[in-house]
Amino acid sequence: MKKELIKQAMGVLDANFQKEGFTIPSQGLYPFQWKWDSGFIAIGLCYYNIEKAKLEVKTLLDAQWENGFIPHIVFHNENDSYFPGADFHKSELHPLSSKEYKSTGMTQPPVMGFVLQEMHRIATDKEDMVEFIKKHIDKVYQNHAYFYSNRDPHDEGLVYIYHNWESGTDNSPVWDDIWKTMNPPEYIFERKDTTHVDASQRPSKREYDHYLHIIEIAKEHQYDDEKIAALSPFLVQDPLFNAMLIKSNESLLELYDLIGGNEEKKIQLRQWQQKSIKGVNTKLFDEELGAFVHYDLRNDRPIRFVSSSSFSPLFAGIPDVKRAETLVQTMVDKFGGKDKYLCASFDPTSDRFNPKKYWRGPVWINMNWMLYYGLKKYRFLELANRIKKDSVELIKRDGFYEYFDCRKNNGEANRIGYGGSNFSWSAALLIDLLND
Repeated sequence: MKKELIKQAMGVLDANFQKEGFTIPSQGLYPFQWKWDSGFIAIGLCYYNIEKAKLEVKTLLDAQWENGFIPHIVFHNENDSYFPGADFHKSELHPLSSKEYKSTGMTQPPVMGFVLQEMHRIATDKEDMVEFIKKHIDKVYQNHAYFYSNRDPHDEGLVYIYHNWESGTDNSPVWDDIWKTMNPPEYIFERKDTTHVDASQRPSKREYDHYLHIIEIAKEHQYDDEKIAALSPFLVQDPLFNAMLIKSNESLLELYDLIGGNEEKKIQLRQWQQKSIKGVNTKLFDEELGAFVHYDLRNDRPIRFVSSSSFSPLFAGIPDVKRAETLVQTMVDKFGGKDKYLCASFDPTSDRFNPKKYWRGPVWINMNWMLYYGLKKYRFLELANRIKKDSVELIKRDGFYEYFDCRKNNGEANRIGYGGSNFSWSAALLIDLLND
């Protein structure tokens, strides 16, 4: 069964690979290149086609802006099956945006540092992979320099996101109270996502009005970071985003040790790392909830909800052992019922939980992958293995989908996963989990 599942996963990735040198997340629903998707996809590709894996990363990094920014979507081709597309985002408004590639003016969690390290771990030809890393590592470092220079207005070591799409957890209930502070116009546009996926599994039209309004404000100011920091109604320090940055800092340090030299960059990385770990631990941990939470910079208050993002600092080794134990207890108490698969994307005990709707409750394989390795790092092996087992079981039974119902019995006789089908990172990360 393991070999058959891996073969099926490889089939998903190969079918989604595009002639331009990248892998789409899912046919129809997501026809372009997404930043953190490509990172996770490259990890899976490494196991059976290292050249494709390297091309995946190179293609993304080729679209980097002159200021180090890496956009969350790169529009490699013309395709009208997705909204909002290149014509709406207008990345060319920023003077340092890529002249060759159209993109969004938003980013996504900075995964490429630890992705390069994973590629080196998996590659059989280590020398070849070291040469690849030498060619591309500085671009990843420059992306981190962009964040610390432009996204940390209070010099806390905590970078902000200015749009919920930058978090990767697009319509999480975490953002609901921010939407209450806004009253965007009613935009007229044609939704494309709901032609591919049941509307009950996707964000609402009114939520999209908020999403578009934030982009319009950024466009009005040519995606200038200082103006966005001053004016965007959405400005959040996200534990997941910052944990990915810290994990990638650690990976860059180890990779620079591997390739030699680069002493100044290593000194800078250590300084960033020290400040960031302190920032996450002191500002984003909620003692009462026993979890890391988001912080709303615009309204100067913590957002006191527990989501799968709350546990992501485990993956980056951020909490001490005692705090890690607290996190695990919170995960078990709120998310770990015997009738549930781990790990729901939002607190199942909350009245905002929805097990079928995108980031409002379903299980996501990329989050489970990070939590699996985070729990292993702290030697919570029983819980780590439960997350791995649940992930494999969901895909085996429900298919290679984008996200999954966390309820073991959801009342559906012929149950399948939700969102995009033949979803690339679900396939890629399953390959890694089954090889671990």
